[in-house]
Amino acid sequence: MAAALRAAGALLRDRLVPGSSRARQPWRGQSIGATAAAATETAQRTRSPEPQVQPGKRKPKTGILMLNMGGPETLGDVHDFLLRLFLDRDLMTLPIQNKLAPIIAKRRTPKIQEQYRRIGGGSPIKMWTSKQGEGMVKLLDDLSPNTARECWTSHPSMCARASPSRRLLPSLGTCAIGCRFPVSSHCGMFDADRSPGYHCRGHPYPPSRCQGEGSPVVEQLYCGYCVKVVNRGDPYPQEVGATVQRVMDKLGYSNPYRLVWQSKVGPMPWLGPQTDETIKGLCERGRKNILLVPIAFTSDHIETLYELDIEYSQVLANECGVENIRRAESLNGNPLFSKALADLVLSHIQSNELCSKQLTLSCPLCVNPVCRETKSFFTSQQL
Repeated sequence: MAAALRAAGALLRDRLVPGSSRARQPWRGQSIGATAAAATETAQRTRSPEPQVQPGKRKPKTGILMLNMGGPETLGDVHDFLLRLFLDRDLMTLPIQNKLAPIIAKRRTPKIQEQYRRIGGGSPIKMWTSKQGEGMVKLLDDLSPNTARECWTSHPSMCARASPSRRLLPSLGTCAIGCRFPVSSHCGMFDADRSPGYHCRGHPYPPSRCQGEGSPVVEQLYCGYCVKVVNRGDPYPQEVGATVQRVMDKLGYSNPYRLVWQSKVGPMPWLGPQTDETIKGLCERGRKNILLVPIAFTSDHIETLYELDIEYSQVLANECGVENIRRAESLNGNPLFSKALADLVLSHIQSNELCSKQLTLSCPLCVNPVCRETKSFFTSQQL
C-alpha cells in the first residue's frame, strides 16, 4: 500500500499544479476504487451526454482515489497476488527477499487457493470497493450541485505503476485520497480523516441488544487486523481502540467486550491477544456465547469470510465447545457507509485543508523514508 501511495503521488504530480486556485471552485466527483494488488485492469464508465465545452472553460473535477489492499479475483490470480505481497518491501522485509519471496509464494499458493475456493473462488473486495465508491458519488451528486453523475472504477496494479490510473483522471482540479486498509502508518499509509467512531457513523452494528432477558451473557470480540509490534509510535492500535470505545458508548456498554487481533503470520511479535486464542480462553472460563465484530474492516474479504466465518466460527468453535457464536455483518454495500464516506469527502473539500492534521505527523521513531516522502508530498501541495 505504501507503493500504491507512491503511485498515487506520481499521479497527482501530473494533475495538481502548485499555486492554482481551486479551493472554492465547483467540482466533479469521480470515484476510483483501486485494489492495490490486482493483476489485471478493467474500467467501467457510465455517463450522461453533456454538451461540449471548450477545454479552457471546463470546470475542474475532483477525483476520489480509493486505495485498498486488494485480493485475487480468481483462483488463478492467487500466486501472483502472493508474489507481489512478499516482494513488497514496504509491507515486509525478508532476508534475500527477491529470492525468498517466490519460494514462499509458491508454497503458500495451494493452501490460499483452497481458502478462496471455500468462499466462492475469489476475493469480493474490489466489488465492494466499487459499490461503496459508486454509492458515495451518487450521494455527492445530491450534496453538491456540481458533482458529476458518473463513477469510474479501475483495476490497476498500483503497486507497480500509476499509468493506468492516469488515463482515468483527466483534467483533475483536486484529488481526495482515502486509504481504506487499516494497517500501520509506518508502512507509509494513512486513513483519510479517520476519526474515532467512524464505523459508528457508517453502520449500526453490532446489534444494540445481543441477548434478551434471561439469556446467557454474550461476549463481544472486536476484531482488528493484526500488525507486527514495532514500538515506533504507530497510532493504528489506539485508533482502532478509540473506534471500539465510540461503539460501546453508543451501546451503553450493554455487553462485556474486548479488542482482539487476527491474521498473524510468522514467529515475530504481533499485536495481541489473538482472536483464536481469546475464543479458547473464554471457553475455558465458561464464557461460550460470543459475537465477533470485524471493527477494522470496511468490507468482506478472506479475513472475514474464511478466517472469522469458517476457521473460528466453525472449526475452532466446534473444538472448544462454543455454544453460540455469530459474526456481525460487514459494512459492504450498506448505504449508511456510503453516506459516511460522502460526508467525509465533502467536509474535507469544504474545509479548505490539504490533508488531515494526523497525516502531517510521522511516527516518532519511523525509519521508513517512503512514509516521510509521502507525507511531505501531500503537505507541500498548494490550494
